[in-house]
Amino acid sequence: MPENGLFSLNGRVAVVIGGGGVLAGGMASGLAKAGADIAILDVSLENAESRAKSIRMLGREAIGVRCDATSRKDLEQACEAVLERFGHVDILVNAAGVNSGTPFFEISEEEWQRILDIDLKSVFLACQVFGKAMVDAGHGGSIINISSASSGPPLSKVFTYSVAKAGVNQITQFLARELAPNHVRVNAILPGFFPAEQNRKLLTDERVNSIMNHTPMHRFGESCELVGAAVYLASEEASSFVTGSILKVDGGFTSMTI
Repeated sequence: MPENGLFSLNGRVAVVIGGGGVLAGGMASGLAKAGADIAILDVSLENAESRAKSIRMLGREAIGVRCDATSRKDLEQACEAVLERFGHVDILVNAAGVNSGTPFFEISEEEWQRILDIDLKSVFLACQVFGKAMVDAGHGGSIINISSASSGPPLSKVFTYSVAKAGVNQITQFLARELAPNHVRVNAILPGFFPAEQNRKLLTDERVNSIMNHTPMHRFGESCELVGAAVYLASEEASSFVTGSILKVDGGFTSMTI
C-alpha cells in the first residue's frame, strides 16, 4: 500500500476509458500503485477484465467494464456500474483513441466520422456523464484528457486525428473554466511519440527518422513515462491549483523548430 503523501491517491476511484490498451493500461496501473481503485472501461471486455485482474494483483480493487465510449448509453451504464461498486468517482482518464494515415484526398466521410467519434466525441460524452457525477457528488475531482503532439501544429499524414486532438485541447480548457466552481479540475496530457497499436503501422523507417531528428531526447517514449504525469494531475494535493493545463510528455518534440 502506498504511504500517505503528496502523490497519494488513497481513497480515490479512477475511471480509465480505453484502459485495455497499452498506454492507458499503464496509466491505470500507475494510478493503482498510487492508491486508487480502478474501473477499466474498454470496447473489448476481454482487455478490460485482463487489465483489471492485473491491477487486483497489485492489491487494489478493480473492475473491467465493456463500454463503447462513443455511446452515451454505454457510458451512463458504465457510470452506474462504477457508482454501484465504489460509491463515487474522483478521477476520469479519457484515453480512447484511433488513428489513420489515409492521404487527405482519400479520406472517406465514414473514416472521418469514425476517428472524430472515437477521439473527440468520446471525450465530450465522458466529460458530460462522469463530470456530472463528480459535480453532483460535490467532492470535486480530476478529469485527465489525452491530447497529442499533433494537436497543433498538426503532424503530416494524420489529418483527422490532428483535428480531433485540437478539439480535445479546446474541451479541456473550456471545461477547466466551466467546472472550476465545482472544484473539478480538467487537464490534458500531451504525449509525444509512444509506439502503440494505433500508430505502429504509420511508423515507417522514413517517419521514424523524421521523428528522431525532431525529438531532442532522440528516442520514443515508454508507456511508464506517462504514469507520473497522470498521478500528478490526479492528485488533489500535488496539483490542487492546476486546471486548464496541457502537460507535455514528449521528449522535447514540441520545443523543436529547426
